[in-house]
Amino acid sequence: MFRWAALLLPVVAVFCGAQPRTIYFKRVAEPKEGAFTFLAPADWRVQGGVLRVSPLTSGGALNAIAAKLDLTLSSPDGLVSLHWYPETMFVDARRLPAAGVFPPGSNYNGAIVLPVPDAFGYIQQGFRHAHPHATGLKVKGRYALPKAAQSYQEVARAMRVPIQFRFDAGLMVVEYQEEGRAWEEALYTAVQDFGQAGAGLWNNKDTFSVRAPLGELEKTGRIVAIILQSVQLNPKWVEGEIRGQMQRDQIALRTQEEIARLDREIVEHRRRTNAEINNQVFHNLMGTDEYVNPISKKVEVGSNAWNYRWVNERGEAIYSDDSNYDPKSSGLQGFVRSPVRKRFPDR
Repeated sequence: MFRWAALLLPVVAVFCGAQPRTIYFKRVAEPKEGAFTFLAPADWRVQGGVLRVSPLTSGGALNAIAAKLDLTLSSPDGLVSLHWYPETMFVDARRLPAAGVFPPGSNYNGAIVLPVPDAFGYIQQGFRHAHPHATGLKVKGRYALPKAAQSYQEVARAMRVPIQFRFDAGLMVVEYQEEGRAWEEALYTAVQDFGQAGAGLWNNKDTFSVRAPLGELEKTGRIVAIILQSVQLNPKWVEGEIRGQMQRDQIALRTQEEIARLDREIVEHRRRTNAEINNQVFHNLMGTDEYVNPISKKVEVGSNAWNYRWVNERGEAIYSDDSNYDPKSSGLQGFVRSPVRKRFPDR
């Protein structure tokens, strides 16, 4: 996937250790189905992608309707990683007609039976599952995100689903020891509760984590900000996925315009959610600014952690603190300077 890695060795430094002055962000496609693209440092590795659960397996039925994402993006040495976790359907048995029949941990129609938690409770459960051998866990920060939860609510209303969902979103920052090394990790999730009418159904949404060696998470934040802000959904994939979900869930397909409308709602929701995470949580971990793309003439969100930014027609980007740096000197053609948007008198 990163066939230009050899060319970029003089340009891209290893992230951990000395902070690189210049980083080339290459546009990368989700590996398995091309569901979306995103910017990533050109020498970082991508593993996993979209996965689908068979309705014939123990994890099927309730978890077979929608595509899931299990994808990891990591630095060349593996010390810095961004992990998107699958959305999984669960059942709170307290709302089932036969509440005492299915104890916690059992399987109900392909979903694990667990009481619905808040966002922080889900993060804690997920962390213990992902890091069973971690020791010395210390919670450094808990950040409730009510505006992100509101954004999910607005999308649910726009999709005209006849269920009153409830959402809770939050981010937690922790430090711990694992495999002889001290780590820092930021973990985000939103919990979607289908309410009383949903007969106990609930699931996690957009769960991801960012991990770095202890003391490195702050520097990692500016790279993660660019990755999250750069995600672009593939409209054809979204159309096919919405159509497939409607068919698998036996919902009548209304019109092509309805699919297009849902596509727009999903894109806008992603933008608002990422903005909420950036603005309220990461603070100096995820500093951003608005840039003018001289090719598309559009205003884009990028990192404010470097002094200079270049873009090309594929939406890739280079950030640098070197005032003498020129992409052409590294054999990279088609890049033009992308200036910060003037705040006055345009604000």
